[in-house]
Amino acid sequence: MTQIARREFLRQSALSGAAAAASPPRRMNVVHVIADQHQARCLGVEGHPQAITPNLDRLAGEGVRFSSAYTQNPICTPSRVSIFSGQYVHNHGFYGLGGRAPRLPSFMSHFRRHGYRTAAFGKIHVPEDGGSWLAEHCDLLEDCYLYAERPPYLSEHYTAYLRQRGLLEKEDSVLLPEFPGVQQHEGRPSRLPYEHCVEGWTVAQALRFIDESRERPFCVQVSLPRPHECYTPDSRFWEMYPANLELPRGLRNSAAQRPPHFQRVVEDLKKHKWLIEPRTFEDGCRRVWRAYLACITQVDFALGQILDHLEKNGQAGNTVVVYGSDHGAYSGTYGIPEKAPGICSEVVCRVPLIWRVPGVAKAGQVCRQLVENVDIAPTLASLCGLPPMDTVDGRDLAPLVAGEDKPLREVAVTENPWSKALRWGPWRFVHYQREMFHGDVGELYNLEKDPDETRNLYTDPAHQTVAGECRRLLLEWLIRSTRVVSAWPPPKGVTLASDAAGGDGKESNQYGPAERVRRGAVHYI
Repeated sequence: MTQIARREFLRQSALSGAAAAASPPRRMNVVHVIADQHQARCLGVEGHPQAITPNLDRLAGEGVRFSSAYTQNPICTPSRVSIFSGQYVHNHGFYGLGGRAPRLPSFMSHFRRHGYRTAAFGKIHVPEDGGSWLAEHCDLLEDCYLYAERPPYLSEHYTAYLRQRGLLEKEDSVLLPEFPGVQQHEGRPSRLPYEHCVEGWTVAQALRFIDESRERPFCVQVSLPRPHECYTPDSRFWEMYPANLELPRGLRNSAAQRPPHFQRVVEDLKKHKWLIEPRTFEDGCRRVWRAYLACITQVDFALGQILDHLEKNGQAGNTVVVYGSDHGAYSGTYGIPEKAPGICSEVVCRVPLIWRVPGVAKAGQVCRQLVENVDIAPTLASLCGLPPMDTVDGRDLAPLVAGEDKPLREVAVTENPWSKALRWGPWRFVHYQREMFHGDVGELYNLEKDPDETRNLYTDPAHQTVAGECRRLLLEWLIRSTRVVSAWPPPKGVTLASDAAGGDGKESNQYGPAERVRRGAVHYI
């Protein structure tokens, strides 16, 4: 669908009857549902033999599923800053779980500036030192957690909600209260009913906001904390999976060809002291795997509540629904219980991404082109007819949503400060700075021939040409995507570099080094 055709669809879909035709068109609403730590392969539509995900499968059947979507960082906060801002991590600079709130636009602030009611509920997990980064971007923001090193871990909003109902002592999404002060890698059914757990509370808050947004279009993020640990799903979802559930493939794969920090984590799990009987390695891993899958089914149920509500209220036909995750997880795969070291593996870096855009997305479409989480912000703006954000690094996926099948990028990258993971064709390449392991350590896998990443080809003489090409692609990506505060010569028609600044104080996309290259002004770049 062309840009002109898409705009015409958005205009026509907002009109209803002769009276509406005389009024300004109402833009499409946005519901962005994000899970925490959802491994992309754990979907029914991905062909997973165990995962029970009827509502995610339903959403994919009504929209487009991107089967090669990648996160920008393998932990929560950096990834979420990238999603909200549309920027790569090396540009926004957040690689950890904390930090002062940045001076940085988000798609929430962009939508709010253009007349939308904006809100975020659930596990927001963005920089909040000195106040939440998104506080001024949203009409309403209610996080279920506090992000501290010691209790209390629950926000005032959610704590008051549970205390009022006498349920505070049963909350177990952050810690298992019966095992204080010990490592929490375990799986069991929750003691808190779904209606009052973090997912149930988050969905209820979001639906209330949607119902109150009748006069203006809305853009809301519904951030569901699971399947992140603690692995404590509602008992109804726990019971959907058998006690003798088959363990994840690759649990006992050798880590001998992996980097040193990966090997250490694998060895640590073998020594892990499980908290619940029976305490054998396989029984403990099976409880975690069972609970992880049940948590995914719980998230799926929460999504279903949202979809049903939109249909019941007649808003499904005018609402963009996006489902994704900040990153994936091992959860027993390769013998690792959580997500670190996530840069190493496809199960952490690849994420689910499904778009339902009424009248635009072709139902049941699967797009295999490389896309990234930074693409969410510019695509939402495009689909809703808003001006483009001048500070994003992501690409507009609207043509792919509408059915085109042309590549938008050659590579996808997940990054830590001193390590970068590249997806290119069938190849997965991981670069580590030599100082990390006091020598030349890296990873190279052909995922078409070796989807479980069991044969590291990084030092294989027959694959040095491929490894060298991956290094070149990674270097060129890093140079091409880095945004600068100023460059010389100044942009045509601009007398001061500050006049070309975007909303984050760096040069906006229309003035950056790439634009100078297009104009042939390459002397100082």
